[in-house]
Amino acid sequence: MPGASIRPVDKIRAGCWSVVALVVAQTLATLLSGDLAEMRVVGVLFNAAAAFSTYLVLRRPDRNRWPLVAWSAGFFGWHVTGLLTLAGVATTGLDAVFTVGSDPRLSILYQVVLTTLAGFAVHLLLPRPKKP
Repeated sequence: MPGASIRPVDKIRAGCWSVVALVVAQTLATLLSGDLAEMRVVGVLFNAAAAFSTYLVLRRPDRNRWPLVAWSAGFFGWHVTGLLTLAGVATTGLDAVFTVGSDPRLSILYQVVLTTLAGFAVHLLLPRPKKP
């Protein structure tokens, strides 16, 4: 249907499911990484908190979704930092944290996909002004 737009509730749900995909991918990558146990625990706890925020928004989409927007924006920033670190633009000392497997191309692809997914989640979850 030309000119049709997605209803606001559908955008919220699409944003929530984007966060679910992001959290699942991040959790799997965290658990499968060879990082320090403390880093894995922190990563899993952050992802669990974001998953809980997603659950709350999916349960009542008309309620405040700012916490989920903040989680998505934080994940976006994290993965942009990962891209800059892996590209050698920024020196963070977190190369091992941002590396997935042993192939640097796989790590960069992972960071690109999750950066894009987090950016779309922020876009879909941000409140829109009411039209007059």
